[in-house]
Amino acid sequence: MKKIFAMILALTMSFALVSCGGNSATSSGAGSADDGTLKLAEPGVLTMGTNATFPPYEFYEGDKIVGIDTDLSAAIAEKLGLELKVVDMEFGALIGAVQSGKIDMCLAGMTVDPERAKNVDFSDSYATGIQAVIVAEGSDITSVDDLNAKLEAGEDFLIGTQESTTGYIYSSSAPEDGGFGEEHVIAFSAGAAAVQALQQGKVDCVIIDIEPAKAFVEANEGLKLLDTEYVSEDYAIALPKDNAALQDAVNNALAELIEDGTVQKILDQYIKAD
Repeated sequence: MKKIFAMILALTMSFALVSCGGNSATSSGAGSADDGTLKLAEPGVLTMGTNATFPPYEFYEGDKIVGIDTDLSAAIAEKLGLELKVVDMEFGALIGAVQSGKIDMCLAGMTVDPERAKNVDFSDSYATGIQAVIVAEGSDITSVDDLNAKLEAGEDFLIGTQESTTGYIYSSSAPEDGGFGEEHVIAFSAGAAAVQALQQGKVDCVIIDIEPAKAFVEANEGLKLLDTEYVSEDYAIALPKDNAALQDAVNNALAELIEDGTVQKILDQYIKAD
């Protein structure tokens, strides 16, 4: 009798685990994993970390975070049969949050970078980003070459960036590595703060991703975007190194969303051809 009861209980528990769709992946499709189980920060929930100061990838619309990365995360969560939870935090805290398991993945217009790859794994790229340069109208900086010329001539100049971003990493690196040196770069907590410093004459230009750069120039008179780009880069999803099942599930979902045109549709919604 006890054996029969135990068997019934085991079957009931197994059915409950499969039915709830909590931290179990589906048996086929994007959610599949070798062991069939996803280790998540919160059962049944896909927790995405971001820094919502980066339009059109993530930004606030009222009290809701919207943008390319949130829409993509929602599509991935739907593929996996999970609820999406979005957590807004400082950009510099995102990698650590992925490592610690506080969040399951990070989408924040994040560039695949060798230093970051020491601590997290990256999905396939889902978008290409360009680091652009914003200057004040009438500036003698008309191209990236002008910045290099100032550097070679030993002139004083300051570049504003957002801390922990690739704009900061690239521009503050040594000249032999394509940067301008830390002494010529100031890191601000947000892109908007860097742009404000430019308007106040505290920096000579701002290096930031092209899409938020366009938004800042459109919203602030007296600023312009240089025609020449500083650097081009790939955006991808940061994932924990010790969670192979989650990596596989997210990568498979992303591949399907790229294949069926969903990713391009999301990009086109926020980034217009002009």
